[in-house]
Amino acid sequence: MTDTEKLLYTGKTHTIGGREGASRSDDGRLDVKLSSPGSNRPGTNPEQLFAAGWSACFIGAIGLAAGQQKITLPADTAVDAEVDLRNRDGGYFLQARLNVSLPGIDREVAERLVEAAHQTCPYSKATRGNIDVTLTLA
Repeated sequence: MTDTEKLLYTGKTHTIGGREGASRSDDGRLDVKLSSPGSNRPGTNPEQLFAAGWSACFIGAIGLAAGQQKITLPADTAVDAEVDLRNRDGGYFLQARLNVSLPGIDREVAERLVEAAHQTCPYSKATRGNIDVTLTLA
């Protein structure tokens, strides 16, 4: 870590049983059963958890961009994230779509906010160049 770099938070979980198991955070605030997509078993799956985390983070990044541009975001700002688990030639991979809703914001301004958010959101940075991502403004 450099002198200008600061650790803000470390999320810690313990997972057992993989896609058919359970995951719990060290503070107990997250405690979920896991199940494979389409299995109809109780619980969520890693793709849903990733989509939830990314969409929440992306809204935060939109808020940061809006604050820097002195724009007030609507209370109903939303991101619908879709994370696909795909298979090609026996190998698994992800692709994603982030569908952003900024009601009442001029389209050109909204597009700038979405692009700025995609440049600063840690999830977007982590996936850049690794998975196909489509951004759509509703």
